[in-house]
Amino acid sequence: MAVARIHEIPPGRSKVIREGDLQIALFNLGDIFYAIDNICPHSGGPLSKGELQGEVVKCPWHGWQFNIKTGLSPIIPEVCVKTYQIRVEGGQVLVDLESP
Repeated sequence: MAVARIHEIPPGRSKVIREGDLQIALFNLGDIFYAIDNICPHSGGPLSKGELQGEVVKCPWHGWQFNIKTGLSPIIPEVCVKTYQIRVEGGQVLVDLESP
């Protein structure tokens, strides 16, 4: 599913994608795009609004951290958020909503 044009999300920035009840945080890390669930499992904070430090986003509400490539927390490895496969075609960012 096409969710954004590459120029809409500068490097180091993010965008929220909404599809029905689903919210996905789409990140541009050095012109490579990554997508994770936007909702922090701790208390529902918007990860797309968090500070991106390298590959790790920090939830703006309580500071929980998640690797945007793997979805894993570097602090509490048992905690994770879902990741989505991305591909870029013709200047558009496409997200596979069915990816594991």
